[in-house]
Amino acid sequence: MYLVKPMKKDYDSLDAFYTGYFLVGHQHKYTKLFHFLAIGLGLAQGVVFLVTLNYWFLLTGLFTGYALSIVSHYLFEKNEPATYDYPVYSFFSAFRMFFETLMGKHKIF
Repeated sequence: MYLVKPMKKDYDSLDAFYTGYFLVGHQHKYTKLFHFLAIGLGLAQGVVFLVTLNYWFLLTGLFTGYALSIVSHYLFEKNEPATYDYPVYSFFSAFRMFFETLMGKHKIF
């Protein structure tokens, strides 16, 4: 089966979603690498936006962040991105995984 989509469930906290759903769908190291790059590039473009107030950087930052992340799910993880069903939890979970990767908790190489 190419795309595996678990049943949608209501989560009562971001932590429950992160550990019970998000990390389960982000086990491949290249998926984590693509997410790390996506968030890093998105943050960099967000900083450029704050410095220049050019909204183009805000738009491209969001596009870069989501595009790289979504592509990684279809190429490596073979599942659908969590953002389709849980956009808010997924957004914050991606940042959590980014910072946990910086701290060495997730291996991307």
